[in-house]
Amino acid sequence: MTDKKKSMEDFELSDRAAKDTSPEEPRDEGSFVQQAKLPADLPAAYQRLLAEKQEIFARLLRKQAEIENFRKRVEREKEDFLQHATMGLIRALLPTLDSLERGLKHREQDAPAKFYEGLELIHKELLEVLKRAGLEPVESEGKLFDPHIHQAVETVEAEGRRDQEVVEELQRGYKLKQRLLRPAIVKVAVTQPGDATAASEAQPDEDE
Repeated sequence: MTDKKKSMEDFELSDRAAKDTSPEEPRDEGSFVQQAKLPADLPAAYQRLLAEKQEIFARLLRKQAEIENFRKRVEREKEDFLQHATMGLIRALLPTLDSLERGLKHREQDAPAKFYEGLELIHKELLEVLKRAGLEPVESEGKLFDPHIHQAVETVEAEGRRDQEVVEELQRGYKLKQRLLRPAIVKVAVTQPGDATAASEAQPDEDE
């Protein structure tokens, strides 16, 4: 009786092991379709998806605009930095340019001509380099005094000159890319009350 019971248990164990090692039965593909059921309100679901798509597209456009604004800001800051660096360098070179101009203006009679020829060449080359960087001289002598670009250090009575006309430039002023770098130091003419008629006749033309 014990041997028979043991045989039955062995049979059940072998049968269970056979079932465990048997290949998995193929699943019905139709069951996936049945599980993924379509929404009850299909038009409403479509509208929700369309709204989500439009929202994502609008968000993408905003991100692109932010990137473009960031790029422009970086370019502007870079340009401002380079302009500031250039301005500092040119401002430091202006005293050298002034010295060359004073040397050419007040020439020594006993100095060799070759010396001033070399001085003129250096002055010309330096001025050309600075002009290519955007440096422009301020127009002064013969123009009416402009407090935005001129600095008056002396007023003089000058016959035949208009009131507030620049009669002499003591130090040249400069602009860098239309921005004032240094004002011109000048002498300005003043007229006496009796010279009012002459001053009015010498008023500048409209194109000045």
